Amino acid sequence: MQKRLITLSLGGLILVGALSSCSASEQDFSKISEEVFTKISQALPPESTPSPTVPQSKSKGAFVSLEQSVHKQINQYRKSKKLPPLTLNAAITQEARKHSEAMAKGQAPFSHEGFDNRVKAIAQSLAYRRAGENLAYNQGYSKPDEQAVEGWIKSPGHRQNMEGNFDLTGIGVSKNAKGEYYLTQIFIKRR
Repeated sequence: MQKRLITLSLGGLILVGALSSCSASEQDFSKISEEVFTKISQALPPESTPSPTVPQSKSKGAFVSLEQSVHKQINQYRKSKKLPPLTLNAAITQEARKHSEAMAKGQAPFSHEGFDNRVKAIAQSLAYRRAGENLAYNQGYSKPDEQAVEGWIKSPGHRQNMEGNFDLTGIGVSKNAKGEYYLTQIFIKRR
């Protein structure tokens, strides 16, 4: 798992971002759960109380637009590497959204904690061989989707998932009342 915290200060405006990635095959989950899925919430600014998310009904269209933008950017990147595009899958997107919402609400740390459970939920409707996950957190950027993808491209672990032997993906975006965006992208290789 890759961990990175990005903090930039521009004329008094604080821009914060963090990235995290992981991947595993089906048989690796039990071993990796112990060794790799460590909490990295300490890399984020501390919160005394969880921030409520922006109501989904008011911003669902904006979140869907950001999710579609991430999907498009990932596939453009894959095309530049002569890799086949990833197909957006509703079941995978649902799990990615749940994780992003939980992180935005403070119900889950910014980490891959529960990744094996997300993949097991996906496996209820979809047989898979491999799975990976990229996370991003940012605040203060006018284009949080582009910031996340740019950060992932610059990070070897994230890039490995982006270039990996996957054929399906799901992307979830959520935002809390403080304006913090949480992005989850899950990658799946079907059997």
